[in-house]
Amino acid sequence: MNLEKEKIRSLKALLETAREVVVAAHTHPDGDALGSTAALCLYVKEQLGRPVTCILPDTPPENLDFLRAPSVPYLFNDKDPQKAAATIQKADLIVLLDCNAFSRTEGLQKPLEESTAPKILIDHHLNPDSGSFNLVFSTPEISSASELLYWVLKALDPENTPSGAIGMSLMAGMTTDTNNFANSVYPSTFQMASELIASGVDRDALLEKLYQSYRQNRVRLMGYMQCEGLRILEEGAAYMILTREIQERFGLREGESEGLVNVPLSIGKVRLSVLLKEDGDHFRVSVRSKKGTSAQNLAQRCFHGGGHENAAGGKLFPGQDFAPGKADEYLCQTLKDYLR
Repeated sequence: MNLEKEKIRSLKALLETAREVVVAAHTHPDGDALGSTAALCLYVKEQLGRPVTCILPDTPPENLDFLRAPSVPYLFNDKDPQKAAATIQKADLIVLLDCNAFSRTEGLQKPLEESTAPKILIDHHLNPDSGSFNLVFSTPEISSASELLYWVLKALDPENTPSGAIGMSLMAGMTTDTNNFANSVYPSTFQMASELIASGVDRDALLEKLYQSYRQNRVRLMGYMQCEGLRILEEGAAYMILTREIQERFGLREGESEGLVNVPLSIGKVRLSVLLKEDGDHFRVSVRSKKGTSAQNLAQRCFHGGGHENAAGGKLFPGQDFAPGKADEYLCQTLKDYLR
């Protein structure tokens, strides 16, 4: 991957002279957000010897907790917003990963935007808010923020391939964002994976942690939703609604519904899959599609969201987008209209 040499020189200078670095990512951090932030924090602390704090809007899901870098201090805005804001205020460099704007950090948006420190964006989503940053690395045609960061770190230190905990974090972020190489995969993605494995990253051990360490509650929920909650439309769409009542029935924890939205795409006639998950006063929406059907366009048009061509997301608000208690009817009609 070709990265502008002047940008790499600027990044190197900013990282090497910073006295207090803050690394942040989007709300409801997933594997890519956690992997990329951990990798950069470890690089800043272990390779450059600079103080760094990772600040996230929400506490990570329990099943991805192993991706937190143990030697790096973490702050979660949902647990201690005052300390998170104060730490941001003291920072003299801020790096945002895996989201295209400060608005996607929700509760952290105000302190991040108000900081006078130089700001760096490293992201793979469309439409980056470039005007809010001093330095931007934005490449939508790439698997993940973790892959983009991999090539950035390689450009910073061409003689060495990221390895150890840094390499493992990058591999984890890329693996989860591609659904284990099922979507958004490019030649550079396989090159990255090959180089990381050659550097000593144990992919088998990583896959066990990512996909073979769930609680039985999740497995039972997945079975229930496929048997009782799956709706398939003749137009080629499928959807599921994960209500608060179902989540409570199965004792679902944050992150345990990850991957559920992909399951209906294994059905031949299904081109588009949507999952609604009730979360407080709204529904979080996940959209996945097969090549030739745009998940991104649907998320932008109908769900106040966006993302990638075949993997996107958004939100729906009862009382605003549809009458309370009518999520099923609204989603069914929306998908029928979209695919006509």
